[in-house]
Amino acid sequence: MPGRRVSHCRCVLAFDLPGSLRRIRRAADLSQRELARALDVSKSLVGAAESGSSGLDVRVLDRAAALVGMRLALLDAAGTEVAGMAEDTVRDMGGRRFPAHLDTRYSDEHWWHGPHRYSRYQPWYTFDRDRRMRDLYRARDGVPTDHQLPQPGDSPRERAEQRRWALLRARAEERERRFLAGEFAHVRESFVCTCPAACDELDDRSGRPVHAAGCPCNCDLA
Repeated sequence: MPGRRVSHCRCVLAFDLPGSLRRIRRAADLSQRELARALDVSKSLVGAAESGSSGLDVRVLDRAAALVGMRLALLDAAGTEVAGMAEDTVRDMGGRRFPAHLDTRYSDEHWWHGPHRYSRYQPWYTFDRDRRMRDLYRARDGVPTDHQLPQPGDSPRERAEQRRWALLRARAEERERRFLAGEFAHVRESFVCTCPAACDELDDRSGRPVHAAGCPCNCDLA
């Protein structure tokens, strides 16, 4: 119909606990009482969950699924399985996980500032409590799928050293580029030694250089 708006929203189906429990019991060939005994819970708990009048601890449901070789999973609107957040991501100085909804960063990336930096030990990783700042970074860099993973060389000291060497390399590459482009063609060439072979025959390299008589170079003399 003209003017009719069609919605393309993907709706997420609610989890069917009663149906899932019945599926598990059917696959396991267990009565409610037998399933309750296998899970070490009351029969009334299984019955209430299967009738829809009560919920069920996810840990109990996970054990029930494992009885028949099944497992619980998170699915997105398209039905694709979504993994939980990684266990081995970076943590704070006390070994605690960072807030799941915020994004972690190295402490030396626009974070370690203010007067407290002189009195506190600089952490390796940190996060922004201000969601507006977080969203600015996400708009620029995209939304990370997880917190970052620890990498070799993550300490502030090592990262500072990496930046120093990167700067030195960049300067050397720039000088080489300018040299190859001919920007230093007007610069006088450095001194080139013109000692004859007789000087090498006389000089045993044990002290000051020795020159043959009539050496036109005398390169070591002021």
